[in-house]
Amino acid sequence: SLDNIRRHAAFTVNFLILKHHFNGLLTQSGQRVLHVDSKNYYGGNWASFSFSGLLSWIKENQQKTDTDECEDWKKLILENEEVIPISKKDKTIQHVEDFCFGDQDSAEDVEEAGALPKMPVFGAPGVEGVAQEPEKECPPVESALLEAENQEPDKAAGTEPASATEGRDADITSENESSPSTASGEPALELGKTEVAPSEISAQEPKKITYSQIVREGRRFNIDLVSKLLYARGLLIDLLIKSNVSRYAEFKNATRILAFREGKVEQVPCSRADVFNSRQLTMVEKRMLMKFLTFCLEYEQHPDEYQDYENSTFAQFLRTQKLTPSLQHFILHSIAMVSETDSSTLEGLQATKKFLQCLGRYGNTPFLFPLYGQGEIPQCFCRMCAVFGGIYCLRHSVRCLVVDKESGRCKAIVDHFGQRISANYFIVEDSYLSESVCTKVCYRQISRAVLITDQSVLNTDSEQQVSVLTVPPVDPGKPAVCVIELCSSTMTCMKDTYLVHLTCPSTKTAREDLEPVVQKLFNLNPEKEAENEEQEKPRVLWAVYFNMRDSSGVEKSSYDGLPSNVYVCSGPDSALGNDCAVKQAETIFQEMFPTEEFCPPPPNPEDIIYDEDEIVPEESGFSNSPETKPESATEESSSGDSAAVKKEDNEG
Repeated sequence: SLDNIRRHAAFTVNFLILKHHFNGLLTQSGQRVLHVDSKNYYGGNWASFSFSGLLSWIKENQQKTDTDECEDWKKLILENEEVIPISKKDKTIQHVEDFCFGDQDSAEDVEEAGALPKMPVFGAPGVEGVAQEPEKECPPVESALLEAENQEPDKAAGTEPASATEGRDADITSENESSPSTASGEPALELGKTEVAPSEISAQEPKKITYSQIVREGRRFNIDLVSKLLYARGLLIDLLIKSNVSRYAEFKNATRILAFREGKVEQVPCSRADVFNSRQLTMVEKRMLMKFLTFCLEYEQHPDEYQDYENSTFAQFLRTQKLTPSLQHFILHSIAMVSETDSSTLEGLQATKKFLQCLGRYGNTPFLFPLYGQGEIPQCFCRMCAVFGGIYCLRHSVRCLVVDKESGRCKAIVDHFGQRISANYFIVEDSYLSESVCTKVCYRQISRAVLITDQSVLNTDSEQQVSVLTVPPVDPGKPAVCVIELCSSTMTCMKDTYLVHLTCPSTKTAREDLEPVVQKLFNLNPEKEAENEEQEKPRVLWAVYFNMRDSSGVEKSSYDGLPSNVYVCSGPDSALGNDCAVKQAETIFQEMFPTEEFCPPPPNPEDIIYDEDEIVPEESGFSNSPETKPESATEESSSGDSAAVKKEDNEG
């Protein structure tokens, strides 16, 4: 706990991590890891929030102010040492604008259901023994990712995945599958099971949701700062299976791929079954599409088919393939999901092949989404880190890195208590580096929008749809906008609402980039008299726009004066998948341990035999003694998560 750490004048670990969400990979290799984060939540820009939590995050980023801090810690620096200052505030989020399309005054006195009363300051009299209620009470269960590996390999595209091995629940659900139930029979996950009959849905009008209802049901929301999906055969899925971290998460299959063409949203047939069952394609178009998709799966074996177009764009190559304009649109924007003007033929073929290879592994689309949001993934790795002895300190600021002048290596940090924490290696998230270190770095930006709406962009018989839509740019050269629409069975929004994420590389502010797309798909003026076309569109109840820094792809040499044992990790990138983050984690690990395997399969906790010499006495800095007072988030984060995981392991 943090209290125990403070009792020591110096604290030494093998690794000190400043905000990185693949930290569990180091503890699993037998390293002693301390994770320090100035925020009061896990994951940094990968985090998820309840609605009230997101409102607090918005307020924090709209009111960024410089704080005068005591600099007494400088007295701790020795003559043979120099410092690299740490940034005092997070500058990765800009241009935050939120809008409520309803009566906001009516929600002034509304309290969030299930929320705790205002907590007094930690350490104040009477605070001892008050435990914070968790955001959601859903114990993690074993994921079906592991069972899928033991089933028959590579099912034909369009076939439903086989059920999990006997005695275990499948955690991945598709449109035709019921949602999983947790180990304790938690009924919250049964939202996907209770679907209204098609005749009833068509007759029902969308329920009018007020802002006060959203506030009251705010804990039903899990709103991601970054919008991503997991490719069924992507690097992150492989990592979750190999590391056994998948046991801490549950997933839902994305149920449909959509396209926006000629002002309308329509479903894209992407699997073999979808193609032959489609009513929007003629028989000739079905044969054309299947022939081209079959070629894309084995395009390397037929170089004569595309080598004359290697210097052309993928869009130009498609025009030579005897495909109708609608098929070209589907392949370019909804299957390959590449730029019409910037992506080469090879890039388009590679993206199409990746999409097709992921079909059929867990459902009729290539994508999975974590229940409770993308922010669950960092927390899963945090749990694994805690199981193997990692320590977490949230709300724990760092003043500087301490560098030895003679060796040029970083030897310690100084925290906001004026305490030195020594380590052999330091992994620092880019947002912690000061401007003096990043003078040569040129950052990209990501435009983000999050909407709460009252109905889907494409209504069907089922309300519980997870949809992926790519909206092509109006002007050539501008980026396409990726839209992910989540239903309530993903546990990210309240019933009768949808959570919509919009993402694209920035050219202007997020609102300028994304509002034109929002106006095409949604109704922003619910109170005014609108045309019939506007009335048919989903109504936006609430929205937020913001720009997020994209620090992926920055070489370490771009940072000035960083010691060799300081490794920089980036925040989220603008891609739909997570391959960039996984590759970066593996690259950093291999640089530190070139002879060790990256993320070996972990042992079962019951198979670990401890020697007496390895047992850490209770008085050490790793103790979670009952006398410790809850003065920081360390007890809530480290001991709470590790206890939950150990309990699950014992039950398993």
